[in-house]
Amino acid sequence: MGIKIVSTGSYLPDKVLTNFDLERMVDTSDEWITTRTGIRERRISEVETTSDMATEAAVRALGESSPEEVELIVVATATPDAFFPSTACKVQAKIENKGAIAFDVSAACTGFIYGLYVADSIMRSKGVSKALVIGAERFSKIVNWKDRSTCILFGDGAGAVYLETSDEEGILGFDLGADGSYGELLAVPSVGSNEEFPYYVRMKGNEVFKVAVRTMVDSALRVLEKTGLSPKDISLLIPHQANLRIIRAIAERLGLPEEKVFVNLDRYGNTSAASIPIALDEALRSGRLKKGELALLVAFGGGFTWGSCVIKV
Repeated sequence: MGIKIVSTGSYLPDKVLTNFDLERMVDTSDEWITTRTGIRERRISEVETTSDMATEAAVRALGESSPEEVELIVVATATPDAFFPSTACKVQAKIENKGAIAFDVSAACTGFIYGLYVADSIMRSKGVSKALVIGAERFSKIVNWKDRSTCILFGDGAGAVYLETSDEEGILGFDLGADGSYGELLAVPSVGSNEEFPYYVRMKGNEVFKVAVRTMVDSALRVLEKTGLSPKDISLLIPHQANLRIIRAIAERLGLPEEKVFVNLDRYGNTSAASIPIALDEALRSGRLKKGELALLVAFGGGFTWGSCVIKV
């Protein structure tokens, strides 16, 4: 038995916040942001909650499929609507599904790959045949808009995949891991914190950059080895959209040319757990990734967490 990604969907809020808009908010410039990150604009949710965006992405991924047939809903998010009920349970209610297993996964920017791994494992071992895996974030609500080192980076959005069991293998393999000793380099303190701004994201960018590149390259190479593949077998690399310099460094070390690397962070910024499913949906809909081709997904996030996955679409 295999697990296939049957369809995908994504949702981005209408409000666009450009680098020029940020110039009027903090001491920065379009040139500075673009040169160092590759980001030109990002989407900001004014009214949609995380579960609203997750639901819209899920509905688009389902297409003509019935929500009632979904047996598992996994939402990867670091910005849930509430501590509980889970965002997955809110999505379940909004799509009018009853009875599906529903829960959230928290692994920051690696969350979607973690969620995909959990869904794949449950489907193979528990008899679940149809599942939704969603990455959704509303990072604009945990950004300190006076901190120019972080407010330039993040955006809001959601992406989803609809999975079914199949005679063909669609999800070929994973590599996952974490190292909590790096946790304070990228964090959002919350309950129990005595800090002045407990809910704002803070990051030590230079240190994160170094570990992110090394970790994602190593994870990508491990999953390729596990699946008996090499970088030249990959049709498209879909990395977490955090920073263009990071993406280029990973592609260079894997020996992949620019045309085999998907990038959309110039339009959306870093959407954390939503990053990869949004990019996957766009890659499929634009024809950058075609039926029968192999894609390598790789991410890195706070924790530190990392993960990679090879899929055949």
